[in-house]
Amino acid sequence: MKRREFITLIGGAAAWPLAARAQQSERVRRIGVLMSADQDDPEGKAQLSGFSQELAALGWTDGRNLRTEIRWGGGNVDRARIFAKELVALQPDVILAQGTPVTAALQRETRTIPIVFVVVTDPVGDGFVAGLPHPGGNITGFLTSESAITAKMLELLTEIAPGLKRVAMIFNPDTAPGGGTYYFRDFEAAARLSKVEPIAARARTDTEIETAVSSLGGASGSGLIVMPDFFMFNHVEPIILLVARNNVPAIYPWRFVVARKGALLSYGPDLKDIVRRGAPYVDRILHGANPAELPVQVPTKFETAVNVKTAKALGLEVPTSILLRTDELIE
Repeated sequence: MKRREFITLIGGAAAWPLAARAQQSERVRRIGVLMSADQDDPEGKAQLSGFSQELAALGWTDGRNLRTEIRWGGGNVDRARIFAKELVALQPDVILAQGTPVTAALQRETRTIPIVFVVVTDPVGDGFVAGLPHPGGNITGFLTSESAITAKMLELLTEIAPGLKRVAMIFNPDTAPGGGTYYFRDFEAAARLSKVEPIAARARTDTEIETAVSSLGGASGSGLIVMPDFFMFNHVEPIILLVARNNVPAIYPWRFVVARKGALLSYGPDLKDIVRRGAPYVDRILHGANPAELPVQVPTKFETAVNVKTAKALGLEVPTSILLRTDELIE
């Protein structure tokens, strides 16, 4: 064998164990994920998938250098608390928290493990952070929407159903931000300016949802706004069926219910985008960033969707003002 070939062979053989050792020594990081959506919900799965794809693009692959522990709260506060305790006990490097009740449950369990929240409404009011530019603790993340969104939802609802005399906002006081007051205040003020009677429809169960919607169906000129609330998110299908049965025009904060569920109208932030944006913050924390110094960010994408077929079934005509602003038109 020639000397040069021999040296090349020896050099390659020596390099291989070094590369192997480098791969073996690469630390596998652990992240926890606690979702407020239900495990069988396609929208919740799509949001988590977008987050995982963004992490992969940043170099984090589950099973190689990352281990992900996922739990699904399903909009149930008690279940969220149980899963929060489980995840914290695993001592992950960082936790992704979807929603206000989930973030609150995790905060009860740890003040040291970094937490990145997504789809949270009022992190200052709920005591998650000291301020948006400087969170100041172990928690930071991404807002879902500000309280004024409900005034915009009322505006759109009265445009498509101009004869409304009263509008109820439905929410679960156990899971809605501020017990419901965060969103209801702006809605109530906007309703009174529009000469519309505002109604607080509190509902903790399917039975209470049915009672609230049925009461609107018994009075002409009634409409419904579904508050951004993960309990309502997980119970949106019965709401859609009930408003159709009772001939009540309704607006929702989630675009997918118009496209896939036959709901009338929606206006709200792009939730998939918000959850996806959590991945770069998780990446930065895994690389040593301090969540106390990562500013809370606001949503950048809002969407409007309308279902013309559903409008016709309710005896409504979609005005040009909405058609010109809609991001998705279902005919």
